[in-house]
Amino acid sequence: MNTILYIQNLKCGGCAHTITKNIAAMEHISNVEVGVEESTVAFDCDTPESVQLVKEKLKALGYPEDGAANNFGTKAKSYVSCAIGKIS
Repeated sequence: MNTILYIQNLKCGGCAHTITKNIAAMEHISNVEVGVEESTVAFDCDTPESVQLVKEKLKALGYPEDGAANNFGTKAKSYVSCAIGKIS
């Protein structure tokens, strides 16, 4: 099933690289595409449970789903994830 999630804190290619690398490494997830301009993450998965796991992983990286809580700690995580993505 193809899924598109709208996320927060997505700023650049560094962010996109980190997200793509981490989400593509998850079981049952394929064809990960990050839209920086649209703040989206699109992917194919096998089960609805996989979608929830992706949402949890994105939040852990600092990119919560649009409309979810986005506190200072979450924003700080996204800056770190972005920096790692730029270095990798």
